[in-house]
Amino acid sequence: MIDTHSHIYLPEFDGDRDEVVARARAAGVNHIVLPNVDLTTVEPMYRLNDAYPDYTSVAMGLHPIEVDGDYRPALEAIASRLGERRFVAIGEIGIDMYWDKTHRAEQMDAFAEQISWAVERDLPVIIHCRDGLDEVLQVFDRFTRLPQGVFHSFGGTVDDVRRIRSYGDFYFGVNGVVTFKRSQVPAVLPEIGLGRILLETDAPYLAPVPHRGRRNESSYIPDIAACIATHLGVTAEEVSSATDASARRLFRLK
Repeated sequence: MIDTHSHIYLPEFDGDRDEVVARARAAGVNHIVLPNVDLTTVEPMYRLNDAYPDYTSVAMGLHPIEVDGDYRPALEAIASRLGERRFVAIGEIGIDMYWDKTHRAEQMDAFAEQISWAVERDLPVIIHCRDGLDEVLQVFDRFTRLPQGVFHSFGGTVDDVRRIRSYGDFYFGVNGVVTFKRSQVPAVLPEIGLGRILLETDAPYLAPVPHRGRRNESSYIPDIAACIATHLGVTAEEVSSATDASARRLFRLK
């Protein structure tokens, strides 16, 4: 199993990061993709990637929550780092209108610029979209060609899936939210289809049942896979096989 979205380089894991990686291996997780957040997270992410170069891959981007009225210097600094190592994606990028709509225009412009990086470098994008699908699709309209990518932590409707697909053959990241009692994600899984689901944790956030309320970590991926399997009427092994193949194809993993 591949955890396609984890932030285990964050301070929440400073006391036991190696143990977290060991538990993930023991649970059957064979690779972890690490998307960046902002300028402060680049070096911790690099250190983890250097410690486990064959087990982790990195993506570079500026998270939409970090985009404010003076985002240009941060975005330019992120751009300056794109040649430093092999990145498997541009991310985590996108739109977040959940917490604050003040910098809607700036978020859209930053998102568009980072999509351009992906197009120029032939890389996929890892898209954060929270209460911002209209804005994401408006940014998509600025382009004649879009990169492939994944809608991370997808929690939308069947109609949202169809709207997204009208722009391209995107993947959808499914994490612990699928296990929550009132989650709407299970109802959308058949529309997405097993072939376009990616497993992810978003650690340290969104721990699945039966770990809800705790710090999330990559070793909980089997709980997510098992829940998806139940809702789609397939085996956990089929979920693991299909999602691994999709992750390797999208991110060009070995």
